[in-house]
Formats: sequence, structure tokens, C-alpha cells
Amino acid sequence: MTTRLRKVHTPFGWAAIQIFAANERMNQILLEHLDPAAWTAKPPGKTRTIAAIFTHMHNVRTKWIRLSAPHLKVPKQLHHARCTPQQARAGLAESAARCAEMLADALGGKGGRIQKFHRDGWAKPWPAGPEMLCYMISHEAHHRGQVCMLAHQLGFRLPAAVMSGIWNWEKLWKECGLAGGTGGGSGR
Repeated sequence: MTTRLRKVHTPFGWAAIQIFAANERMNQILLEHLDPAAWTAKPPGKTRTIAAIFTHMHNVRTKWIRLSAPHLKVPKQLHHARCTPQQARAGLAESAARCAEMLADALGGKGGRIQKFHRDGWAKPWPAGPEMLCYMISHEAHHRGQVCMLAHQLGFRLPAAVMSGIWNWEKLWKECGLAGGTGGGSGR
């Protein structure tokens, strides 16, 4: 964890960071176990490829950071057609770290630096609060579901241990280096 994250002064702020870290670990687990041939396999119809879904997730994070936390370094966007799984893993790890800093600045207490969450340039901004975290997690969970479904439909089914593993939050927190988890202490 960076020094900036250690400045979180509220239990909710720290819990938000832990929750987002577990969310990112789920993304990384899928990328680790996804058959490389599934990455650019063309789904039927006008459906995004798995590569396009993961790059979209990263690029949306960069938008949230750029609009809501302009004081943070915005990660470079990824190109949906040229991005490799390794580039996606690195990009998502970087954008997750910036999102954690953004959450710390928004939800960490002591007059947080971020007062509004901007989901998009066209959407009305929300006050920084639990809705911000919920929106971020919901967006990514939706796309993880798409990835799992597409992998299955394209003949690249993820192992059962992976599918159940993304629901083992205690293990996810441990893998993220977070001792506490939900209600289990600060983990700091």
C-alpha cells in the first residue's frame, strides 16, 4: 500500500479500499486463467471480444480518475484491438492502484480531497460516498460476468476452481496482502 492510502481515517474508507482490491484480484484471477486463444476469439453478433471488455474496464477507470481525481496521474488507455493479456493485467493493476488512491481521497475522512464522483462527462456528478464504490464494483462485476459467459460460449470454459475462487473473499483479501477483510480489523 502506498503512503497516500495509509492516510485513510475512516473504517468505511479503509473498507472501500479493501473491497476494491478484492474486486481487482478477481479481474487478475480471470486473466491469469483465461485461455490465451479466448482473448481475441470473435463472439457471434455485435458482442465485444474478451480483450475489448477488459480494455473497456481499464479505460473507464481512467475516465473516472481523470474526471473525479485530476490531481492523480491518469494511466495510459489501452487499445481494444492491440492490447495483449499481459498489457491488460499491467494496465488494470495500475488503474486499480489509482482508483484505490481516488477512493482514499474521497472516502478517507478528514475533509477528503475529492468531493464529487464523475461517472462520465454526460452524467450528473454524485457526492463522494458509498454510491461511488457501489457503482465502480457493479460496473466491473457486470463485465466479469460477460467475460465468464463469453469464455464458456466460445469453448474456453474457466476451471470450476477459478469460478468459485472469485467468491472466496477471505482468500482474495489475503492474496491482496490485506489481513483484516470485512469487519476483521483495519488490515493496516
